[in-house]
Amino acid sequence: MHIHILGICGTFMGGIALIAKQAGHKVTGADQNVYPPMSDELQKAGIEIYQGYGAEQLDCKPDLIVVGNVMKRGMPVIERMLNERWNYVSGPGFLEDLYLRQKTVLAVAGTHGKTTTTAMLTWILEVAGKNPGFLIGGVPENFGYSARGSESEYFVIEADEYDCSFFDKRSKFVHYHPNIAILNNLEYDHADIFDSVRDIQKQFHQMVRIMPSNGTVIYPAHDQNLQGALDMGLWSQSIAVGAQDCPYQFTLLQEDGSSFSLTDTTVSPAQTYQVVLPATGVHNAHNAFMAMLAAHRVGVDFAIAVEALQTFKMPKRRMELVGTIGDIHVYDDFAHHPTAIATTIDGLRHHLGEKARIVCVFEPRSNSLKMGANREFLGAAFKDADEVFVYHPETVHWDMSILERDCPKPLHIIAESTQKLIEEVVAACDEHTSIIVMSNGGFENVKGRLVEALQQARAKA
Repeated sequence: MHIHILGICGTFMGGIALIAKQAGHKVTGADQNVYPPMSDELQKAGIEIYQGYGAEQLDCKPDLIVVGNVMKRGMPVIERMLNERWNYVSGPGFLEDLYLRQKTVLAVAGTHGKTTTTAMLTWILEVAGKNPGFLIGGVPENFGYSARGSESEYFVIEADEYDCSFFDKRSKFVHYHPNIAILNNLEYDHADIFDSVRDIQKQFHQMVRIMPSNGTVIYPAHDQNLQGALDMGLWSQSIAVGAQDCPYQFTLLQEDGSSFSLTDTTVSPAQTYQVVLPATGVHNAHNAFMAMLAAHRVGVDFAIAVEALQTFKMPKRRMELVGTIGDIHVYDDFAHHPTAIATTIDGLRHHLGEKARIVCVFEPRSNSLKMGANREFLGAAFKDADEVFVYHPETVHWDMSILERDCPKPLHIIAESTQKLIEEVVAACDEHTSIIVMSNGGFENVKGRLVEALQQARAKA
């Protein structure tokens, strides 16, 4: 079958392309701006990519068009597709119909931590010899690519709550029908498509209400928003992590989250496993704990999970060290929601200690922050840093001065240019500084340019 994918260079749609290609289909695609790293992966796989969304690309006469959620009415290719009645489906719908129904699906959902937890779970299954297929919304360093198909019965997927397409406004994960679902957390996000937490809860409920009764939902007992979603109806088994009657107990062994223990009370005597994790942040320790429980539900011994996590590598752009200049370290991180920002900085603070100097560089790029959603929490999210530099792009129209008011540490708003931002950050760094560049986009390659500027400053000193 010839499959043509619109919006192919996004991580999710590009992952679908790779899986379809591996399954033996002919695959082509198009994107408005053909860009790496996904374009490189696709071309390496022999997938032809059209530049732009012109109607003429359908002259290739595909059997099925897979439509990404970046596509809109009025685009020439979409109008031709509808006028000429081509067969089309959303990306999640394609996975559901042609791939996932034959698999045991392990899905990871939540406002934060999806990519890391999915990568952890996938790596545990890999080390256990399960050879899972997977689709992850980032690049897991243990594999070097974001998606693969396999002959294994297991498929691990990052279950995003964003909508599917212009013709299917349900959350993507409604199409996945997981057997095992990790629900990490639930907070208000995606203000461009959701009006309230209640709207998001309804989508989470749509996913869990179609899970099999012999399936399992794993979630933190303290998260009231998740509990509210599950209270709408849950017919599957559940593991409420942190509840008094939970048979699996979590104990933090290092404040920076780099070590914890899991105690299994379902066996007699109870068995405790100590985990050493090559990552910082209590949130990542909890992510690993949840991944261990999910893998255990499909037969992976906890001891194997411990072994796997010792060799786990964080996905790209999750506290990724991109440069070291003397004793200055520059990290790139994807955090953009206030909670993710706060937990990421907290993890580094506990890892480095109170005397270390931490500088944050932030771009409010997500649709939610462009609209001002959660802005009342944003300033305080930087409290564990020593100094903060926030870029003010033209796409943000709300009064960002409230961040200066709400942040207990020096916070500077730079609107002139990213070059001005870089100059200000370089001037604020001493020889023992850790810099975290936070954005869920390219941010005009601030991280790379910052490393170069620091190198130049050091050479002149």
